[in-house]
Amino acid sequence: MTRSPRRSGPALRARSGRPPWPLVLPALAGVAFLVLPLLGLVVRAPWADMGGRVTEPEVLAALWLSLSTATVATALCLVLGVPLAWLLARTEFPGRRLVRALVTVPLVIPPVVGGVALLLVLGRNGLLGRYLDAWFGITIPFTSAAVVLAQVFVAMPFLVISVEGALRGADRRYEEAAATLGAGRVTVFTRVTLPMVLPGIGAGAILCWARALGEFGATITFAGNFPGTTQTMPLAVYMAMQRDPEAAIVLSLVLLLVSLAVLATLRERWVNTA
Repeated sequence: MTRSPRRSGPALRARSGRPPWPLVLPALAGVAFLVLPLLGLVVRAPWADMGGRVTEPEVLAALWLSLSTATVATALCLVLGVPLAWLLARTEFPGRRLVRALVTVPLVIPPVVGGVALLLVLGRNGLLGRYLDAWFGITIPFTSAAVVLAQVFVAMPFLVISVEGALRGADRRYEEAAATLGAGRVTVFTRVTLPMVLPGIGAGAILCWARALGEFGATITFAGNFPGTTQTMPLAVYMAMQRDPEAAIVLSLVLLLVSLAVLATLRERWVNTA
């Protein structure tokens, strides 16, 4: 029996690296569909007045509120989401599938529904809000804290899914070896598990931050739209579109540039280390 010659070297690499043409055309169409609307923002932007519009106090206040609340929301998601992802990935308990489904529900429901749900729980007459108001005098809706909570609600599933996937793909032999050498559970988690899944945590945190930055529906429902207090950039875009379309284009372009800058730098760094 004669064996066909095996291809190796540059010829094999060139052949394996050539994309199949039935996939290239749909891929290019998908890129065009996503890029052309963004290109429209760049083309239609009033560049002559860009400097003055961007430095308006209302724009700077909305931008600062968006950046600060998205960062705080991401920090809360890390504190709550990483342990939750670990429980879902590494433990068996009754109703785990139901818990996983509930955690991912904010990904599929309209954000405005999430805002209504937050109002029913944390509003002044809500399930928990009435006690916060009566016992501690704390009112959450229509405050900057409400903006953060709305962002956490819609963004945390991105972090949980990313970290859970990283935990499931991590090699558990290192953790078992550390436990065999006498390391406790906390030590194994902090010194072995976390470093292994750190790229997944970083990627999830970036997606979480980007989702929080662009949150609109839950924010306007639960936090309202008060300039300087709860008006984030997406809400400012919505309001500007009704009275000054050029201002809406400027705000949209600023939000786009900030998001692109963060995603292009941080996400590339974390993904390349995975």
